[in-house]
Amino acid sequence: MTDAQWMAQAIQLARKGQFSVHPNPLVGCVLVKNNRRIGAGWHQRAGQAHAEVEALRSASESVEGAIAYVTLEPCAHQGRTGPCVEALLEARVSAVVIGMTDPNPLVAGKGIHRLRQAGIEVRTPVLEAECRALNPGFLSLFERRRPYVVLKSAMSLDGRTALSNGRSQWITSDAARADVQRHRALASCVLSTARTVLMDNARLTDRTFAPERHGRALVRVIIDRQLLLTPELNLFNDQSPLWILTVSDDQPKREALEHAGARVHRLVDGQLSSVMQFLTHERLGLVWVEAGATLSGQLLQEQWVDEWVVYLATTVLGDLGMPLVRLPSALTELSQRLLFKQKSLRQVGQDLRLVLTPTRA
Repeated sequence: MTDAQWMAQAIQLARKGQFSVHPNPLVGCVLVKNNRRIGAGWHQRAGQAHAEVEALRSASESVEGAIAYVTLEPCAHQGRTGPCVEALLEARVSAVVIGMTDPNPLVAGKGIHRLRQAGIEVRTPVLEAECRALNPGFLSLFERRRPYVVLKSAMSLDGRTALSNGRSQWITSDAARADVQRHRALASCVLSTARTVLMDNARLTDRTFAPERHGRALVRVIIDRQLLLTPELNLFNDQSPLWILTVSDDQPKREALEHAGARVHRLVDGQLSSVMQFLTHERLGLVWVEAGATLSGQLLQEQWVDEWVVYLATTVLGDLGMPLVRLPSALTELSQRLLFKQKSLRQVGQDLRLVLTPTRA
């Protein structure tokens, strides 16, 4: 088998940690000797052994002389676990094939340098694009100093998200809503607004995939500039972390929300850049947004959205229904329109799921 074929197996292994490794990246490792797979592992949970160590532990025979295939550059520093590079050196592997370099400044080439310094052959990159696709949020934090933002929307055939009275439960199918639950579980956090929460008295919890998260509760981040939320809402009837971002200095309201279990953070201003700065500081790299037309439009026009997941329901709500987005600045020329590329299109239940990426000007 080729390096690419073995790396493809390591990528498949890495995905097994997709619900539980945050804030760490997904990593998989395969050990090969005499063109046979003798060990394999993946990073299963933050704070636990990394993929390379798991693979070494699983080896069915001596690893000496084997080739290690790992999706992300092995670490060479001491964190909550020991340096993976040293574990590979101690095992006396003959070569290490690496999918991509780790952008974390604590690693960033140091692992590769240490291996080569010790006389180990290093081959990199291999299937780099596929390895990068494993960790969009992790990479975004280190390479762009901002989260990777995925906006979720659901609309009717005529582009409406709810009736004129705000009722929207439910315009999409059970299958589409289950798909949303999966996306929530994969994210570092779900981001919404107080008005969206109040509209449906939403919980924004991760119900379907909670067991796979191994105790890592979904963080819910609510933009509530004027502290409109109250402790009686369903939002507070869950143990998942609840963080409220505000510009209000109303101390009684803040204390009531904190007493109900929320963490309230006061932003310097109400700009989305301040929200993103906060999320970056908290290492919330993959942000799943469920919001109404106003925040959706603002995110799109200010170019914060990296992916737009749109569920298209086979129904019509009429021209009085609520719009999909409300852009903060009106467009007067077609040249100002927001452009997107289709990343994927598939049927989910009775609905269609369209994944779009923005075409930057």
